[in-house]
Amino acid sequence: MSFRFLLLSFLSFCFCGGHSFAADKEAPKPRYQKTAFASRDGIGKLYMGREISQVMGHLGAGWLERSAREKQERTDLLVNNLGLKSTDVVADIGAGSGYFSFRMAKLVPEGKVHAVDISKEMLAIIRARMVKRKVDNVVPVFSTITDVKLAPNSVDVALIVDAYHEFDHPWEMATSILKSLKPGGRLVLIEYRMEDPTVPIKRLHKMTQAQARKEMKVAGFEWVETKDMLPQQHFMVFRKPLPKKSGGK
Repeated sequence: MSFRFLLLSFLSFCFCGGHSFAADKEAPKPRYQKTAFASRDGIGKLYMGREISQVMGHLGAGWLERSAREKQERTDLLVNNLGLKSTDVVADIGAGSGYFSFRMAKLVPEGKVHAVDISKEMLAIIRARMVKRKVDNVVPVFSTITDVKLAPNSVDVALIVDAYHEFDHPWEMATSILKSLKPGGRLVLIEYRMEDPTVPIKRLHKMTQAQARKEMKVAGFEWVETKDMLPQQHFMVFRKPLPKKSGGK
C-alpha cells in the first residue's frame, strides 16, 4: 500500500467523515433570545424563558420615595430582617434614589453601603441626599449593565429590591455580584410575587420564586431560604458558596 494512497484515505476521512460528525453536533443555544415583538412593558429579550422588563429611570424616583411605601411594602420589616452587623459592607444593587441605602447605612455605622446604579441621575440624587443628611458611609458606585464595579470578595451582603427583573444582562450581573461577595456572603433578592394575582404590579415587573431560584442557581448561588413576612414581595436569601476543602477529611 503506497504512502500516497494512505494520505488520500486520511484526507477523505477528515473532509467527509470528520465533517459529517461535526455537523451532527448541535450548536450551543445563545444565553439570550429575541422575541418577534416586545411586550408592552418588556424589551423583547428573553432569559431562561422570562422576558426582561423595561427599566424605570430617574423620573421614577418620586415613586420610590412615596410616603405610603413603608406601609404598603413593609420596608421596615425588610431592612430589619437583613441581619446586618455594624461592621458589614453592603451593596445596594440598583439603588435608585437610595431609599434602602440610607436606611441600611444607619445599621452599619462602622461599615459602609455601596449604592450601585447605572443611572448617573439617580446617583446625583443620592449624593445630594448624602450632603443634606450628613451621611458619610454611603458610597455611590456607577456601574454598567454587565458589571457592578465592586472589588472581588469585598461585600458581606448584597441587596436587590425590585430591580433584578430589569437587568439587561441578568447572568452577567448576577455573576458579577457573586464575584464581589465574600465567601459565604449573602444576596437578598426582593421581587414582587408573580404567583399572587392580587399584587398590583405589572406582570413583567414581578417574578415567581421558582424562576428567581433557577436564575440564581445558574449564576453560581446557593439558595438559603425564602421568608414570607412581606405583604407583596418574595424575600429570597442566597449565598456565595464557601471554597471546597482540598484533600484530607
